[in-house]
Amino acid sequence: MTSNEDRRFPVALAAAMAVRLDCIGEDKVDFEPYEAFLTADETTDWFRAWTGNGELNGDDFRVFGQDGTGGNVAFWLIRPGQPLVEQPVVFLGSEGETGVVARNLAAFLWLLADGFGPWEASSTHDPEPDWAPRPNRELAAIAAQFAPDHRAPAVAIVEQATQEFPAFDDIIMELCR
Repeated sequence: MTSNEDRRFPVALAAAMAVRLDCIGEDKVDFEPYEAFLTADETTDWFRAWTGNGELNGDDFRVFGQDGTGGNVAFWLIRPGQPLVEQPVVFLGSEGETGVVARNLAAFLWLLADGFGPWEASSTHDPEPDWAPRPNRELAAIAAQFAPDHRAPAVAIVEQATQEFPAFDDIIMELCR
């Protein structure tokens, strides 16, 4: 197991998650952030249960939220030597859905600002027929403050992430039992 010392949210993520907590249920985005990352033990327990593989640990993930069904949103620590904020943000759904939704925290901030959550951005399903993104001014202000040079529409953010990590689903499915 890894230590829990690195389980604090980066400042930009903490600011965005505080706004998201206030929006739950109001904007029809299915994303419920946590107040802190899951512990190393909690992450390992979740990842083992999700994959059915008791030999794994959760060291490659920093889980920071979930959707209404219990699917988790996390940083995937795939870029060796890079800080947490430069790691991709992924979604692992309760029914086995997977998706890389943003290349890094900066892109994820703009995804949220554009009115999308990880579930909505996941390419493994279509949003509800009557769902339409509703951009959030508070989240846009946070994105502008912490990631002014990364502004992009949600569709482009997801496309860039899936193009950079096209094998994410295959990598995760290979770990499943």
